[in-house]
Amino acid sequence: MSSARNAQAVVLASGNPGKLAELSRILDPLGFLLQAQSEFGVPDVAETGLTFVENALLKARAAAEHTGLPAIADDSGLEVDYLQGAPGIHSARYSGAGDEGNNRKLLAALQGVPWPERSARYQCVLVYLRHAGDPTPIICQGSWEGHILETPQGEGGFGYDPLFHVAAFTCSAAQLAPRTKNRVSHRAQACAQLAAALERRLQQPAP
Repeated sequence: MSSARNAQAVVLASGNPGKLAELSRILDPLGFLLQAQSEFGVPDVAETGLTFVENALLKARAAAEHTGLPAIADDSGLEVDYLQGAPGIHSARYSGAGDEGNNRKLLAALQGVPWPERSARYQCVLVYLRHAGDPTPIICQGSWEGHILETPQGEGGFGYDPLFHVAAFTCSAAQLAPRTKNRVSHRAQACAQLAAALERRLQQPAP
């Protein structure tokens, strides 16, 4: 484990404690001390990008500029093929009525659509900036394939998890054990890529 005295501080462009804990477990052995942007009073940034990558970069650059520290940000969402990729970057605010409202709206949009046409995937993009003007950010992306159920199943997880059926486990994401989900999810994939990319960068000789 890294020493807090010697660790490189990195700001997470999110106030989500779950994301902070998950990413901290990955970054701590590499010598990074991850801190939530709320610790520095970083204001939320308008997510005006048209893609997950653009929104993640907006959030990371704002956090890096405000704090003067390296920054990590993610942008995630659900893409449904029948809906031409919606709700996509608008996943969290799809209905304007929280997770339950989002799920109701999604079910209404897919009412009567047969199973083969209910294919979907979770997407996660993670970015790492050394500073606000970093011209070569690390960008990592993970996808998790599934189908949208006709009725919610399970009480775990969050967001669209009760409707997201994972074929490999024959259940919804909300029915998976947290440890399993954190091993196979879109965010887990992106986190693993980020850890590998940061480790490679640390092994490179200084310019």
